Amino acid sequence: MKKMLLALSVAAVLSGCAANQSKMSPDEKLTQGWTAEQLYSEARNELNSGNYSRAVSLYDVLRARQPDGRYAEQSLLDTAYAHYKDEEPKKALLALARFQHHYPASVDMDYALYLKGLVLFAEDQSFLNKLSSQDWSDRDPIANRKAYYVFEELVRRFPSSKYADDATKRMAQLVDALAGHEIAIARYYAKRGAYLAANNRAQNVIKDFQNTRFVEESLAIMMFTYNKMNKPTLAADVRRVLAHNFKNSPYLQHEWQADDRPWWRW
Repeated sequence: MKKMLLALSVAAVLSGCAANQSKMSPDEKLTQGWTAEQLYSEARNELNSGNYSRAVSLYDVLRARQPDGRYAEQSLLDTAYAHYKDEEPKKALLALARFQHHYPASVDMDYALYLKGLVLFAEDQSFLNKLSSQDWSDRDPIANRKAYYVFEELVRRFPSSKYADDATKRMAQLVDALAGHEIAIARYYAKRGAYLAANNRAQNVIKDFQNTRFVEESLAIMMFTYNKMNKPTLAADVRRVLAHNFKNSPYLQHEWQADDRPWWRW
C-alpha cells in the first residue's frame, strides 16, 4: 500500500512538472539553467542584431527570474528601445512608465526621457511629413505636444545631458509643426468662408508661435478675414504690423487668396 501511495505521489509530481514545462515559452525552456548575465548578454546580442521580438522575450524571462537583479533596470530600458525600433509605441511607453515608476533616481533617467520623447515624436511622423498638405483633418497634435513637454523636461532637469542638444533641436521642430497645424486649419476655415474661425486660428499662431515661419501668413490671413468680415480698421491695423515686421512681404502687394494658389503664382 505504501509503495502504491509513493508511486502515485511520484506520478503526481512528474505530471505537475510536465504541466509546468508545457506552460513555459520556448525561450524559458531554452534558457533553463542560464545565469542572469548569460540571459542579458543573449538578449543584448538579439537587440543589436535587430531581432527585437526575441530580445524582448529574453528580457522578460530575465526580469521574471530576477525582478530585482542588477540587470533588471537596464533590461526595461532595452525593452522600451526594442519596442520603439519595432514600431510598437504603446508598448515602448508602457515599459518606460514602468522604468520611471520603479527607478525614479536612476542615472539613466535622462536617456529614459529622451527615448520617451523619441517614441512620441515618431508616433506622429505622418503629421510632420505632411505639413505642406492642405488636408489637415487626420492630424492630431497631441503626440507632438506630449513629445515637446518630455524633451522640455529632459533639458530642464538634465541640461548637461548628452541628449539635451538633440532634444532642443527636436523641440524647435515640434513647435514649427504645431504652428503648421494651426495655420493649416486657418487656411481651411478661410477657404470655406468661416472667417471668424480662421481669424482666431491665425491669432493663435501670433500668440503662441511667434518665432516660427508661419507668422507672416497668419498676419495675412487675419488681414484677409477682417476685410471679409467688413472690419477695415482692424484689417488696416494688421497690415501695418505686417509691413513693419515683413517689409518685403508679397502679401503687401497681393492679398492672401482663399484658394489653392500659392502667393508666388499670383
